[in-house]
Amino acid sequence: MHSEEGDVPLPLKKLGLEVYDRVRVFKGGSVYEGILMPRTEVLGDEYVLIKMDNGYNVGFKISETRIELAFKHRNNPLPHHDSLPAIKRTLPKVSVIGTGGTIASRVEYRTGAVYPSLSAEDLYASIPELGDIAAISTRNLFTIFSEDMRPEHWSTVARAVADEVRDGEVQGIVITHGTDTLGYTAAALSFALRGLPIPVVLVGAQRSSDRPSSDAALNMMGAAVVAARAPFAEVVVVMHETLSDESLVVLRGTRTRKCHTSRRDAFKAVNDSPIARIEGGKEVKVLAKDLNPRSNDRSSFKVYPEFEPRVALLKVYPGIPHEAVEWPIQAGFKGVVIEGTGLGHAPSYVFQSVKKLVDNGLVVAMASQCLWGRVNMNVYRTGVELLRIGVIPCEDMIPETALVKLMWCLANSKDTDEAKRLMLTNIAGEIKPRTQYQGAW
Repeated sequence: MHSEEGDVPLPLKKLGLEVYDRVRVFKGGSVYEGILMPRTEVLGDEYVLIKMDNGYNVGFKISETRIELAFKHRNNPLPHHDSLPAIKRTLPKVSVIGTGGTIASRVEYRTGAVYPSLSAEDLYASIPELGDIAAISTRNLFTIFSEDMRPEHWSTVARAVADEVRDGEVQGIVITHGTDTLGYTAAALSFALRGLPIPVVLVGAQRSSDRPSSDAALNMMGAAVVAARAPFAEVVVVMHETLSDESLVVLRGTRTRKCHTSRRDAFKAVNDSPIARIEGGKEVKVLAKDLNPRSNDRSSFKVYPEFEPRVALLKVYPGIPHEAVEWPIQAGFKGVVIEGTGLGHAPSYVFQSVKKLVDNGLVVAMASQCLWGRVNMNVYRTGVELLRIGVIPCEDMIPETALVKLMWCLANSKDTDEAKRLMLTNIAGEIKPRTQYQGAW
């Protein structure tokens, strides 16, 4: 007999202990107290894992410890907020739309459970400073991992934003989102929301609120400040500028990329600079000049929320076979973004496969794996031949933005010729006539 994954180790079962009970672990003259976490297949029945009050998980070999119950988890319900700051109705009204992600969840230490915390009550309780920034209302669309986002989710978010924009009282919108695909959603909303009169701010957290180094609270405050006070009306991303808490940056939605797996300053503007900075958590310092101004006139606002999901992002590599290039034809795809090398190249031996894509009616575009810099397919013979085949150069767009844009163009065009024209047209700051180099760190 053994314990199942997600249960507690067998020796602790015999003691009557359950997952999320609060326990004390005695080892080597020291006492450790925390929440009993579920057993994992890796640790098996020989180890116990507890979550300490500082947010860290600590494991102990059961045979080397003495473990006793502090109190049962069922006797400690989720907390309610006894004292909340009064909502100041004179402050700008900001709508917070939840899609999931680290920033929209928290750990309840008495049970060890992780649960969504996107209600206005939760936000004001966990970040009291919000009470001096905005009058917040919340709406939870869905709670999913950002890697599970699909084009249909972008459409749902775009329509929800449109509903809020058409509420004449809302002065800004914040969207909480997981960080892994935050850049894709930011680009999608940049194309879907045309003529915005107010800011739409996407925000995430690299580290959850149960960790001492969490960036969740400061990022949320910065997003609320931009939504409530920024003089521009753009789809933007707000995240940490450096490893410290000194400042946050505001990045254009079509230029944002997650460039590090875990650092708090993981998000960078590619081929662009931050359009604004937030210092001291309260004021927005505008850095760019070519921004759409905030406006009280909402008559020009339109939403185009549809995306064609049958578009592939194809990264070329040394030795890529013909089949890897041609599979979108058999799969019934409508478009392909090639993530080429250098200035926008692909191996010459697959040119016939690329031509098959074009001849079968697919819209084929070229972005670069290099990220910084721009595609220029007129320099070398391989690029020129791809242009002759009909491949569209994506200028200085990052591959993710090019993918999302092609999905949007195909869904909002009457034919492929119009989609091709739109791909070459700057719609939301994704194409600049002059490339700006901006290093990562």
